[in-house]
Amino acid sequence: MAFDVGTQNTLNRPSKEEQLTALFDSCYPRLVRYAYARTSNRTDSEDIAADVFVRAFESLDSYHERGAPMEAWLFRIAHNLVVDRIRASARYQRSEEEDEDIPGAPDTAHIAERSLLMGSVRAAMNLLTPDQKEVVSLRFFAELSAKETAEVMHKGHGAVREMQRAALEKLRGILT
Repeated sequence: MAFDVGTQNTLNRPSKEEQLTALFDSCYPRLVRYAYARTSNRTDSEDIAADVFVRAFESLDSYHERGAPMEAWLFRIAHNLVVDRIRASARYQRSEEEDEDIPGAPDTAHIAERSLLMGSVRAAMNLLTPDQKEVVSLRFFAELSAKETAEVMHKGHGAVREMQRAALEKLRGILT
């Protein structure tokens, strides 16, 4: 009996829903860290990470893999939600909430030290260009590769590497 290879691959490939569900455990904490790095608000960052999966599930029918992994699509959604949240908070000029524990921090004994460090890093990051902030947030807080970062930002791999180099050089100069 002849078996169609194309059918076999389709049968063994997880559905989009299964792929999205499988990504939740690995991506959610990274999405929270990414959003926290951009918003400096733990509650907002957790809301954004949850909203990413809600939006992704609602848009799953329109998702088509075009060489970029589903994970890059999730971070693109996160980027859009972060931008929306920042714009909304700028309009309302909310009072700044007290700094909290960095999401995903494994040892609570280092909370104070990390909060001080993060405050310095956030202040330094405010001096970067918007694209440099995005590259640093995606590469170091969301732990995406340079290739994944390029896909999320719709930029070339070389452009991302150059923005990262320039951002890190500028941060070193500010923080040292």
